[in-house]
Amino acid sequence: MEPLHRHRAPGRRAKRLGSLVVLLTAALLSSSIAGGGAADALSPDRGGNGPAASTVVRTDAGAVHGRVDSTARVFQGIPYAAPPVGDLRWASPQRAKPWRGVRDATKPGNRCAQAAGLIDEPSTTEDCLFLNVTTPRAAGKRKLPVMVWIHGNGFLSGAGSLYGAQRLAAGGDVIVVSPNYRLGVFGFLDHPALDHGKARNLSGNFGLEDQQAALRWVQRNAAAFGGDPGNVTIFGESAGGTSVCAQLAAPTSAGLFQRAIVQSAQCTGEKWSPGPPTWFPLPRAVRQKNGLEVAAKVGCTNPATAAACLRAKPVSELAKLSDVGVGSGPTVGGGFLPISPERAFATGRFNRVPVMQGTTRDEHRLFTAAIEAATGKVTTPHGYREQLAALFSPADLRRVLARYPVAKFHSAGEALSAVVTDWAWGCTAQDRDRALAAHTALYSYEFADETAPWFSTLPEPNFPTGAFHGAELQYLFNDEQLPGPQTPAQQRLSTTMIGYWTRFAATGDPNGSGRPRWMPFQGDGWVQSLATTTIGRTDRSAEHQCAFWKTIGS
Repeated sequence: MEPLHRHRAPGRRAKRLGSLVVLLTAALLSSSIAGGGAADALSPDRGGNGPAASTVVRTDAGAVHGRVDSTARVFQGIPYAAPPVGDLRWASPQRAKPWRGVRDATKPGNRCAQAAGLIDEPSTTEDCLFLNVTTPRAAGKRKLPVMVWIHGNGFLSGAGSLYGAQRLAAGGDVIVVSPNYRLGVFGFLDHPALDHGKARNLSGNFGLEDQQAALRWVQRNAAAFGGDPGNVTIFGESAGGTSVCAQLAAPTSAGLFQRAIVQSAQCTGEKWSPGPPTWFPLPRAVRQKNGLEVAAKVGCTNPATAAACLRAKPVSELAKLSDVGVGSGPTVGGGFLPISPERAFATGRFNRVPVMQGTTRDEHRLFTAAIEAATGKVTTPHGYREQLAALFSPADLRRVLARYPVAKFHSAGEALSAVVTDWAWGCTAQDRDRALAAHTALYSYEFADETAPWFSTLPEPNFPTGAFHGAELQYLFNDEQLPGPQTPAQQRLSTTMIGYWTRFAATGDPNGSGRPRWMPFQGDGWVQSLATTTIGRTDRSAEHQCAFWKTIGS
């Protein structure tokens, strides 16, 4: 899920809207449960495509024992770093302590500390730096591409184990690694008392450092699982996509991956997006001011004792402050992230690997639906106009209302969703495509299945849900909240997408035999549309009226 931010100081209503969006939509996807198959054998394959690879693998810290199902091997809860507890709270990740014997890796590790979500129980466990490895069942002779999945949910909640990767691994013949990383104030608190010392960099980006530590673990251990440490792709959606942007911009991540996939991220174009700037990479001064305010809320105001004071506070007291003010997200300026992804992409000062990037066609419909469901209030035409008035000048407001009149849509909620989708998502992604394509190979897409299955835990709104934010995840992963492909056409789209994603991971080019041709981004508005009706080029710039939006606020 992504935050909402506006280019001028948000009023109370905009702040409340943005905060509610963060809480609700982060919770919605954080309850995705991995679809794991039951273990059927722990030694040779009984009728598969060849001998099954071993369910015992030796890592650099010790041996782990996973499980095998009909298509894949799954290893869960593998420590990749030491528990960030005690004086390691707000420290750079340390190497995991080796263990003797064979560690059980058939169940997920702890989720990182997080407050309760809309439908989630909270976690008060800081011992959470675990990752999961999913491989095809059949053993092969060649080393496979490795895909490292960085989960989303607003830097507030979630876990790597919530995304079952069996279809992706088996269907694409790849290794999938999904780490946890510190969330909320535990992963992103910026405070001068936490700089230096056990922090190798300045504070503010410990969660990003965790992701990098997982990538270093992959370098050391991928081969043991049948993976190629020289062919690694990082990919993530929502806050996970913002994380991928940050890793692209981080100098110390150079060489840790060879490709990157950015799904529905808001890591550039901050001034064009409504609401508080929760998940954007923000300047250190902004994050540090917020960190001082968080510390003050728990009575840690003395600079000399603030670090010890904060480390003594219980997890539950701190976790509920993760969305205070500008919330939790990457810090820009010195340390891990010297310059913003936006600046890095514009100037070419990023890790220049091939990139695949995209959005969903109807991103904001999820956010509108979540707010309406939680408040019990449907967006009215009056409310629509009132919300737009908080975002645009009077002159721009008149033009936006004329271009997006309620009468053109099923409801005022759909009209609001269309405005924010076009303005803050589609056209921002278009600008980011142009910046990246000037320096590296880029393949751009728009997920556009207008009948994508909706959440089983959220009432449907009074407008079509369309290709909502996060809708594409169920076409790549197993997820109990999102029912997954239902029709033969959706199942074919899922197979095609897995083919595109994994072929890109293998070669840096998503094209392969039997799939519609995907042209590299040429700097115009054309991207690859991923829909059940057709898969091929679409003019995203025209679809989201980007020429019009260029004239708004200018």
